[in-house]
Amino acid sequence: MRIIKLNAIDSTNSYLKQLSMEEFIADDTIVVANYQTQGRGQMGTSWVSTDSKNLMFSVFKEVSFLPAEQSFYISIATSLAIIKALEQFLIPKLRVKWPNDILSENKKICGVLIENVIKQSHLKATIIGIGLNVNQTDFNNLPKASSLHLLTGKVFDLDEVLRVILENLTFYFNLLKEEKYQELKDTYESLLFRKDKPSTFKNAEGSLFSGFIKSISNSGNLQVLLEDDVLKEFDLKEVSLLY
Repeated sequence: MRIIKLNAIDSTNSYLKQLSMEEFIADDTIVVANYQTQGRGQMGTSWVSTDSKNLMFSVFKEVSFLPAEQSFYISIATSLAIIKALEQFLIPKLRVKWPNDILSENKKICGVLIENVIKQSHLKATIIGIGLNVNQTDFNNLPKASSLHLLTGKVFDLDEVLRVILENLTFYFNLLKEEKYQELKDTYESLLFRKDKPSTFKNAEGSLFSGFIKSISNSGNLQVLLEDDVLKEFDLKEVSLLY
């Protein structure tokens, strides 16, 4: 395991992606930054963090063993690894807000950005960017955000939290290699935020509708039970779940 520690960088994912184009990158190469000037989230959103208070890192994983059509299992394994790690620090009421935001007490504490490297229709590698709110106490204009410190009152050692997350990533990616797809999917679905509860969604056109989250498809689409008992699938670009 190679860990590259940086003081400040635009984005750990961008840095690792650029590095992979310049040299051979070994499996489990990790880039950690004290501060990101242009942290990125899903669908072009930004990730804002206080300097040296939180964990911002990216992991390079070799995933050529995984069929391209199973690429969402990277997201599943990553989400489960983070939750299992945070359980070890006694963080309460953890859930996954589809596809891979991590919530505690209904507040967002962690975001994940996954960028796959695909060559000739085959998965080769993935870069997993993780932003975890650890010791930050002030979230101006972000009422849905929280941190491990705010949730528990404790100050956490960033290196220790990183170590436990990386251990769990190894564990869950080994399950992927063993093709334990159903086991991973079942566990992920059991942790879905607002599963089987009446929820409000917004579609790509900005219209709101109601439904019940039931499950996910093997490709990672969200399966929502609508009125008249219609089960409909949505991908990430088609729908967002409102809190």
